[in-house]
Amino acid sequence: MPSSATRGRRRSPGRPTTSFDDLATATSAGLATAGRRSAVAAAGSGLILSMVAVPASAHGSGAHSASVAGVNTTALTAPAHALVHTSPVVAAAPDAVWGFDAPTLTAVAPPPVVEAEPEPAPPAASRSGARAAAAAAAEPAAQEAPAAEAEPIGAAAPASANGNAIVEIAARYVGVPYLSGGSTPEGFDCSGFTSYVYAQVGITLPRTSSAQRGAGTVVSRAEAQPGDLIWSPGHISIYAGDNMQVDAPRPGKTIQIREIWQTNPTFIRVS
Repeated sequence: MPSSATRGRRRSPGRPTTSFDDLATATSAGLATAGRRSAVAAAGSGLILSMVAVPASAHGSGAHSASVAGVNTTALTAPAHALVHTSPVVAAAPDAVWGFDAPTLTAVAPPPVVEAEPEPAPPAASRSGARAAAAAAAEPAAQEAPAAEAEPIGAAAPASANGNAIVEIAARYVGVPYLSGGSTPEGFDCSGFTSYVYAQVGITLPRTSSAQRGAGTVVSRAEAQPGDLIWSPGHISIYAGDNMQVDAPRPGKTIQIREIWQTNPTFIRVS
């Protein structure tokens, strides 16, 4: 018998596989399982979860229909699509510039602190200076600059009026200052002085010079005696004898004894 050689068959080598192919196969199986579970969870909570790609053939029912592993997700995705269509669209101009205003800050330096300089110590006084200061302090007040001496109060009555009580009382107030409206030893005007002196001997005179003009009897100058009144328009005084009188002259002056200066005065005797 003739012999025949039979060749054995061998499978053609396929595409070589790598570890990445095994990882892809395992990932696809896991995603399918996760898709089913996610669809069930989204259906129970009202949320939309899409974790796997859906083949183009699965969208045959419309743009808003979807299914994951046989689960219809149209009812789940409808509220999301409605929300997207009603949401406001915010657009910004291409040339919009964002910025903010920075506040202007001004630094003010505090005022400088000026320290007071210590007062210089007074120079040490010498022994001679100390002695002079002690001597000056020991000097009596009388050695100071003398002040203007006030006119002494009171004077002796003129000899021609010796024994006349009215003139002697009037002379006690020589030096008292003139005071308009005054009728006390603190100060007198002309009629206040005559009424005060006469009151010391128990005779009451009117307060004004014009009223005192009619308080007694008019006598001539030759008959006048010390203690009589001397009247002239706007003024009155006391006659001291020997052409002298005691009166309160005018503001700035004091009670004094002086000569009769009035022209044709009227002499009045009050009893």
